[in-house]
Amino acid sequence: MRFVDEAEIKARSGKGGDGCVSFRRERFIPKGGPDGGDGGAGGSLYVEADPGLLTLYDFKRKRMFAAQNGRPGMGRQRFGRSGEDLVIYLPVGTQVYSVQEDGESLLADLVHPGQRVLLAHGGRGGKGNTHFKSSPMRAPRFAQPGEEGVELRLRLRLKVLADAGLLGLPNAGKSTLISRISAARPKIGSYPFTTLNPNLGVLRDERDTQMVVADIPGLISGAHRGRGLGDRFLKHVERARFLVHILSVEDIDLDNFQQGFEILNQELEKYSPELASREQILVLNKIDLLSAAQLENLGRAVAAYSSRVHLVSALEGTGVEILVRDIWESFYRLSVDAK
Repeated sequence: MRFVDEAEIKARSGKGGDGCVSFRRERFIPKGGPDGGDGGAGGSLYVEADPGLLTLYDFKRKRMFAAQNGRPGMGRQRFGRSGEDLVIYLPVGTQVYSVQEDGESLLADLVHPGQRVLLAHGGRGGKGNTHFKSSPMRAPRFAQPGEEGVELRLRLRLKVLADAGLLGLPNAGKSTLISRISAARPKIGSYPFTTLNPNLGVLRDERDTQMVVADIPGLISGAHRGRGLGDRFLKHVERARFLVHILSVEDIDLDNFQQGFEILNQELEKYSPELASREQILVLNKIDLLSAAQLENLGRAVAAYSSRVHLVSALEGTGVEILVRDIWESFYRLSVDAK
């Protein structure tokens, strides 16, 4: 199934049923009074986060949703049946916006599995003519119509929920790394933009604590303006607690490895200063391509720069265990800080 992270739909709550105009007509009671029943309420409109959904693909095919209308009232003071509520199930991490002529407003941010949000009440059922009986009006020949439902134009935006976001230039080896540290099996190839969709990997520790890591498609200079895959995917790391920046040693100046990380940070800063300020773990991947002398020199430069720069080979597994330990340490610490 194709990954889709934005969609626009229309949805409405149900119309209330009309009240009934009726009079009691029974043998030996020739002048029975009004006995019209009330109409049923229309169904309400909800959205709910479903952990079993990963994409908004279905909303590209179906764009109109409607709750059930209430049934009209009937004679003998019988009420109409209320319409069934409509629940639209969405992936966890979906934001629901109401679109109006003057802009958009956020109606729901579904960040917890099973979270349900009411978007619109169903229309109220109309009152039957029995409600309008009075001393001067003994035989009202009118009833109240049902209230109309609410129609909404909705924009759905999926932002992947992950504890850690893997970012890097194209062909940095993020997909290989996520396949090494988790059960995720993304498409892997030796060419830029292999990853066209965010891939999610789940890590578990010995206590069965779960951490979700998102592999975000590669960035290039100008991504914040939409170049390459652009900021379409940067939004998927907005919720991440921390970032893991990955560069390939093929793409850096070994005497100035910091420059590659600076390019990533510049794009993040232009897209979102708050995102750029998140805690970062830095990774230099594909060290299996270096000679022993090159690796020794790079190791000395990295040690002088920061203890949070990891030299790894995702392909061969070198250095991955230490990197994963550092990722877990960030996860534990930031989880405690968030409480």
